[in-house]
Amino acid sequence: MQAQNRPARPVRQSQDDFAALYRRLRQHAVGGARGALDTIGPERVITAAGEVRLGLTVTMAAAIETEPGPDNPHPAGHTPTGPPEDEEHAHGLHFATDRFGMNVHGDADSHLDALCHVVYDGTLHGGVPATTVTPAGATALAVETARDGIVGRGVLLDIPRLRGIPWLEPGDHVTADDLLAAEAAQDVRVGEGDLLFVRVGHRRRRTERGAWDAAHHRAGLHPTAVEFLAERRVAVLGGDGNNDTAPSPTDGVDFPVHVLAIHALGIHLLDYLQFEDLAPICARQGRWSFLCVIAPLRLPRATGSPVNPIAVL
Repeated sequence: MQAQNRPARPVRQSQDDFAALYRRLRQHAVGGARGALDTIGPERVITAAGEVRLGLTVTMAAAIETEPGPDNPHPAGHTPTGPPEDEEHAHGLHFATDRFGMNVHGDADSHLDALCHVVYDGTLHGGVPATTVTPAGATALAVETARDGIVGRGVLLDIPRLRGIPWLEPGDHVTADDLLAAEAAQDVRVGEGDLLFVRVGHRRRRTERGAWDAAHHRAGLHPTAVEFLAERRVAVLGGDGNNDTAPSPTDGVDFPVHVLAIHALGIHLLDYLQFEDLAPICARQGRWSFLCVIAPLRLPRATGSPVNPIAVL
């Protein structure tokens, strides 16, 4: 494929332009406590099951990391807690056990953002008061909203493949035109209730170049690309980065895609996935849609969850 090297674009977005976009998108929001997940009904799950051709399951999660790094100063803690040394070789029954703790919303580990994750102008999605997020946890729109899992048709749009490059450099943007062009190049169309995954190549760059300060420098969607999500009525957005570009292209708003997708549209986000296992298979098969199963942990009142999305091809 011919390379399409481009500078970071488009131009910055003013606060007024962002506010106007936010107001437009709110008009597209799906009603209901589950937000955009309500676009996935039983009939869509049945249709998504028809995507299975190979009977092959592929993870879209990165391995959880327990060592600190430039993008992960507070890594997950994993401590084997048993059996005691004096029991390891004793006769009879013994158990190996573990203790695990995680900063869910970091910049390295794969996770799902619940609808209570984004507080904007004193409210959560749908105008729910921000006071529902308390020191004891969220009493509304928590990850428990997705307790029955998220199952539907997944679609992967590979933007580096479209441009003929291995990855997008930090600071570059994915536009709505990129998403449309990727659909055309991959002969796939994103539809209502789909789980949309957008590859920017973050994981491949991290593997080949090493970790960097992704909190301040990363590729992602331009805020205007969220109009594509609204028009197609997608249920979920997942990326191999944070979904937001850094530095932010929007004046006065650090995570505009999070605000527009989660707060305005009620779309659950999945951050820091990895598509390096899945994308080559999709390319070889010439098929970029699949059955997708996402099972967040049942963490009542939590703002998010570690997650391991599975593509079934």
